Amino acid sequence: MIKKLCVIGAGTMGAGIAQVAVEKGIEVAMRDVEDRFVEKGLGTIRNFLGKKVEKGKLSAAERDAILGRLKGTTSMEKAAEGADMVIEAVIEDLALKQKVFAELDRLCVPGVILASNTSTLSITKIASVTKHPTRVLGTHFFSPVPVMRLVEVISGEQTDAKVLDAALEVMAALGKTAIRAKDVPGFIVNRFLCLLYNEAADQIYKGYATAQDIDLGLKLGSNHPMGPVEIMDMAGVDVVNNALKALYEMTGEERYKPSPLFEQMIRENRLGRKTGRGFYEYTK
Repeated sequence: MIKKLCVIGAGTMGAGIAQVAVEKGIEVAMRDVEDRFVEKGLGTIRNFLGKKVEKGKLSAAERDAILGRLKGTTSMEKAAEGADMVIEAVIEDLALKQKVFAELDRLCVPGVILASNTSTLSITKIASVTKHPTRVLGTHFFSPVPVMRLVEVISGEQTDAKVLDAALEVMAALGKTAIRAKDVPGFIVNRFLCLLYNEAADQIYKGYATAQDIDLGLKLGSNHPMGPVEIMDMAGVDVVNNALKALYEMTGEERYKPSPLFEQMIRENRLGRKTGRGFYEYTK
């Protein structure tokens, strides 16, 4: 069991991973590039825990103890200091992730596990910039992290079997169910989901169906707990678009070419719940 986790990125995914860890008794240092991003991530966690207190799922004392295990910083050095494992959760950009991993590889002693929360990118390529690629692997969480039980654990070409086993133990300690995936574009789940998201967006773009009817159809016709359009608004329209673009670039398969609706919505700042507008309208 790890004692300290470092999370790089305080966005939706990073904050969610950090929250799950501190709730399980692990100390967490969450790092982002600017104080405002760090504070937003910390605020997300405080709000989530506050709702648990309101619902009687946590006492105020328990909440305070959990938050006492959480630290935010803009310093990579301070965040990584003393960590047993690092989980990177920055945006889906290979060059940026490689930059982060090169720095982490320099800062962390060889025994520290370096994991990427990438949803589509090659773990082998991310690890290629490090001097210790055997300790690099993927741990792809699903959004919202505190609610979703699944994590895809992905080995790169040089990932050590002991590192994989240790990561699987950490995921179990976080209360997650892990499945092992090959280092192929999109791994297992997103190869399916991205097709569903793209088809939903394309049907809306072409006027074949409304967002409401698509969601209702999948929920009632396929017993999905949430519709694909609802999920896109929750995850972020820009995040879904980036995942599709990455899959399209890596596979060259037309089925992953993003619907034109995504870029249109991004230009209009209709990114989903986080901007108050996406496929649906949201009021605070």
